[in-house]
Amino acid sequence: MLSLCICGTAITSQYLAERYKVNTPMLQSFINYCLLFLIYTVMLAFQSGSDNLLYILKKKWWKYILLGLADVEANYLIVRAYQYTTLTSVQLLDCFGIPVLMALSWFILYARYRVIHFIAVAVCLLGVGTMVGADILAGREDNSGSDVLIGDVLVLLGASLYAVSNVCEEYIVKKLSRQEFLGMVGLFGTIISGIQLLIVEYKDLASIHWDWKIALLFVAFALCMFCLYNFMPLVIKVTSATSVNLGILTADLYSLFFGLFLFGYKYAGLSLLWSLSLRSTGFGRAGSVAMAHGPSRSAACGIFPDWGTNPYPLHRRANSQPLGHQMFRCIKFPSGLHFPEGISHGHLTHSRVN
Repeated sequence: MLSLCICGTAITSQYLAERYKVNTPMLQSFINYCLLFLIYTVMLAFQSGSDNLLYILKKKWWKYILLGLADVEANYLIVRAYQYTTLTSVQLLDCFGIPVLMALSWFILYARYRVIHFIAVAVCLLGVGTMVGADILAGREDNSGSDVLIGDVLVLLGASLYAVSNVCEEYIVKKLSRQEFLGMVGLFGTIISGIQLLIVEYKDLASIHWDWKIALLFVAFALCMFCLYNFMPLVIKVTSATSVNLGILTADLYSLFFGLFLFGYKYAGLSLLWSLSLRSTGFGRAGSVAMAHGPSRSAACGIFPDWGTNPYPLHRRANSQPLGHQMFRCIKFPSGLHFPEGISHGHLTHSRVN
């Protein structure tokens, strides 16, 4: 579902940029932030206690300004990149945010990864480099190499800012609440994107020749983005930001097909295949290793390390489900522990061997 929402925003942005020459990435994001503001920020205004809007602003206003700025600029850079490069290139290159996300999780959320995870990320970054090179070569053939390079750089910067936003989102939805995250992003996202809209896009707004097709594309983009913002915290709360970003890599495949059939793009076949193969191999290995070592539900859905100091957490936590017999093959237990016979489904007990 998240992948389809991302693909929907990509397709509508590409149509606006390529078919209708509408270059207003800030306006597209502004509509989504307004929707978040009208629903979640207003909801916070009527809450009481520590969930009240005024209380949150009094305690953490500057933190949410920085979060809103990172989120707004990430959206702006990604959508702006469609003016310079192709739909599939944007979707392929935005995976750069995953190694950035892992690095931020290491220092901020105290996540820990194994050597194989870093090898997998290195393989995937090699795929990113291959895609950038293929873009530049294809752009030179069309005499647009510099523009394509600008688009690729914008995607890499936007993906890095998305990683910052996702790490903050994971912390907030797990420690605080989903409503607080969406409400504060809606508030400061509306303010920041509105100011930036008036400063950098007022001429572009005046030049739009509005018709029902352009209006429909704006509405479709806003709905896809709004659904993405609503569903993402729900998935992150039960998994992790890293595992979610791994899961939504399927959006790249959708974008590839749409780029081929809707926009008639032509790619260097070997370069594209090489890039996709490197990425799928790298992240596939990372995900499989996490499954082999991760007894918690968050690890089972992707690449997220164990929480706490106990390397073999057997008991249920607040953010994980009880382990059933279907997970036995995924768990490594220290020597000296065994399972007695007659274990019921959904519960784990253990005793120490004398």
